[in-house]
Order: sequence, then C-alpha cells, then structure tokens
Amino acid sequence: MANQATLILIKPDGLKKSLTGNILTRLSETKLEIVAAKIATVSRELAEEHYRHLKDKPFFSDLIKYLRGELHNRRKVMALVYWGEDAIKKCRQLAGSTNPEEAESTSIRGSYGRITTSGVYENVIHVSSEDKEAEREIKLWFHPDEIIVNLYPTKEAVEKEKKIKVWA
Repeated sequence: MANQATLILIKPDGLKKSLTGNILTRLSETKLEIVAAKIATVSRELAEEHYRHLKDKPFFSDLIKYLRGELHNRRKVMALVYWGEDAIKKCRQLAGSTNPEEAESTSIRGSYGRITTSGVYENVIHVSSEDKEAEREIKLWFHPDEIIVNLYPTKEAVEKEKKIKVWA
C-alpha cells in the first residue's frame, strides 16, 4: 500500500475535556507521520463545507454547531494531517465507530465519545473516510505551505493586495 494522507480533527469536546494528549498518544500507535497541525476556529462556511454530504440530514444544524464549538463553549478544533502507509485505515481503526455507543470500548470514540439527548454524536475526533474525501478535506483545512510534504499538485499564484495580520 502506498503512502496516503488523512485529515484528523480533534473536535471541540475533545479540547474542552483536555483529551488532546490522550488522543495524540493513541494515534501515535499508527507509527504515521504528522505532516501538518494547527488549532483553528471554524467558520460556518468551513463547517458546512466539511459536512456538506450530510446537509439533508435533520441533525445537520446541530452538527455545524458542534464542530464550531457552540455546544461546548470552546470555539476551536485541532486539525492534523497524518501521512504514511494505510493512514486512513489505521486512524479509523483507532478512532472506532462514528456512533460512540457502537465503538469498541478501547477505541478513541468508545473511550471518550457520547451521544447527546438531541442525538448528536459527540465523538471527539474526525478521520477522513477514504482517499478522495481526505484530499477534499485536507484542501479545505490547510494551504499547501502548511503541509511539510507535497501531497497534491500545486501551482504558483500571486495574490495582490491581500490584507494579512503582521506582528505590531
């Protein structure tokens, strides 16, 4: 199997419950390389685009609130790109089933996830489901220069008059 990349998100409930270290320790069992990492606030546009395949579901608006941190008063996620042989399968195995109640008790979601009374799966972690989805998600969450390996083709572009923050 060739090297592949997967997007991992440690969701707001994972950050609020201080599970970041525990989750990263579990993921280190994969022996994969972290090639990008950042803490990010999640705009409505980003959350909706990330979960666009679920936009017709009745729980979509709760899912958006969850990813944006509105349910936990913790408006951030940790986004990572793990890279290496069989990355998606290895990370998904450790993460466990999307539904925390169906997840193996030893998995990340089995250990730390829960289902809210409104039926939202607060499963602390997101892992891309397959290659095409991983590429779409990684390109949503990261710019090419934030990733230390060349995962996908890039091109040079010149941006004019783009306002950026600089240190004062």
